[in-house]
Amino acid sequence: MAEKQKADTPSLADTHPRFRDIPVTISMVLGRTGQTLDELLSLGEQSLIELDKQVGDPIDILLNGRLIARGEVVTVGENFGVRVIELIDSREQIER
Repeated sequence: MAEKQKADTPSLADTHPRFRDIPVTISMVLGRTGQTLDELLSLGEQSLIELDKQVGDPIDILLNGRLIARGEVVTVGENFGVRVIELIDSREQIER
């Protein structure tokens, strides 16, 4: 029965449209790595930092630091863009 109530309850955006104007931060994460402070201090121009993802792997799309989707890097004219290829269910977030 609780599930039915959730489905019938309007979303926050539906009940409070003014919330749609609240700014949020969206980050596209190409990958991560760990380094020691010594390794970090030895970086210079032309240094390479290897990430934990391979070319072609989906990247993480974060909304205010929380994973909401995955995407692929594309070019849009002279700029980079991200095509969303998977939306993350908010229930998955609770399990992570």
